[in-house]
Amino acid sequence: QVQLVESGGGLVQTGGSLRLSCTASGVTSSSYTWAWFRQAPGKERQFVAATTWRLDATFYADSVKGRFTISRDNAKNTVYLQMDDLEPEDTAVYLCAATRAVVTRISAADRRLYNSWGQGTQVTVSS
Repeated sequence: QVQLVESGGGLVQTGGSLRLSCTASGVTSSSYTWAWFRQAPGKERQFVAATTWRLDATFYADSVKGRFTISRDNAKNTVYLQMDDLEPEDTAVYLCAATRAVVTRISAADRRLYNSWGQGTQVTVSS
């Protein structure tokens, strides 16, 4: 069973940067799609970004495109989310997710495809 542990969250001012990490255990190969979602209080869980092993493709939500970068280190079973130019609207708990499914630009945002989830790390952006 895949277990995911996120780290790197914290408090940052508007315009600042943070780098989140998600380390997996129980992974038997590099053939996974990894994703980041976020959830603010009282709101639904929202797709942020995904990286899939097939063609090494990456997908982003429109709200973070150009500011966030997802990357992966297969040797370390770790996926990263570099977040730059942060805005108060980015405040949320950020969760890492994984699936063996190959996702497309459309299906990457469907949280039902992901069967492994971390506990999340809090990101707070002050204005």
